[in-house]
Amino acid sequence: METKAKRQYKQILKELLNKGEEGELAEKLEILRLFLEAADFNKLRSESEKRLLEGRKIKFTLYLEKGQPKYEMKII
Repeated sequence: METKAKRQYKQILKELLNKGEEGELAEKLEILRLFLEAADFNKLRSESEKRLLEGRKIKFTLYLEKGQPKYEMKII
């Protein structure tokens, strides 16, 4: 989860630097930055590994709530 979030952050940052766009990409970048700074990745791994070992897929959705990064874990 942490590695994927970092990769996504770098990709969005690169797009912003190349295109000079604001808006949705800038918002995604900010959510990822806040998430990477605040997330307890050991807890996230612990929560998701159980499901992965069961053969399930997991999808994380990141969002801001009152300026704080939050996530929702969906088991597919």
